[in-house]
Amino acid sequence: MKLFMHWDMEGVSGLFTREHAWYWEEGARPETGQEGRELLIADVNSAVAAALRAGVDELIVCDTHHGGGNIRPDRMLTDPRVTYLQRSVGEQDGLTRWMPGLDDTVDGLMLPGHHARAGTEGAFLPHTWTLEWSDFRINGRSVGEMGIEACFAGHWDVPLAMVQGDEAACREAREQFPGVVTAAVKRAETPDLCSGLDAESARQLTAQKVAEAVQRLRAGGCQPFKPDLPMTVAVSFVSADKADEAARRPGVRRAGDRTVEARLERHCDVVKWLLGVGLP
Repeated sequence: MKLFMHWDMEGVSGLFTREHAWYWEEGARPETGQEGRELLIADVNSAVAAALRAGVDELIVCDTHHGGGNIRPDRMLTDPRVTYLQRSVGEQDGLTRWMPGLDDTVDGLMLPGHHARAGTEGAFLPHTWTLEWSDFRINGRSVGEMGIEACFAGHWDVPLAMVQGDEAACREAREQFPGVVTAAVKRAETPDLCSGLDAESARQLTAQKVAEAVQRLRAGGCQPFKPDLPMTVAVSFVSADKADEAARRPGVRRAGDRTVEARLERHCDVVKWLLGVGLP
């Protein structure tokens, strides 16, 4: 079995403050950001070990938070079955693409460290891709980053098997992806602050859920997310200026004062129309 773990940071074990996750913001203390990255590294190593114990033959681990660069190769669990990607954009077969290595050889997608979509009540650091987006919809259905990534994986019939994050993120995953296994390791107190299991207990829970997800994949209990094609993808922006800018991209049309949309023939093009990367 081959898995793709696509890691974000807001939902990792023991990370409870905005400053730990959004370390690039003005006023954030460098040492606090480093504490957040240490929590991420420990979570990745724990989840990787759990996947290998569960019998996974090959594992791709991709760091997507803030473009990547948060995990350190010299600090990661070393095993010939595991490949670490420092960035969410890289090369595959000589071409630049998003989530390199995700293709029809992968049996399941896991999204640890994730968060709820923009506008979610009772969520820790809810957003979708960027704070400039107020909503993202596929065929009229509002989805967050988990939905975007699962849709991309659906191009190769790769199912979403597991999500780790706060209670709101896990609820979102269960509502949108039947059969997905979730590990809720925290709950929001405010949008910028949360509480939950201590880091070690949260990692133990996550490890259990990783193993459960592997078992469910083997049993065929997870289905790929494949919205009807051709599909309409729409982004609503916080500002009209950003919508103006996006509307100038090829194939993008205006759908409102702050909304643009595009019609796509492939699931893997879910972000290519905006970011210029995806699958050639």
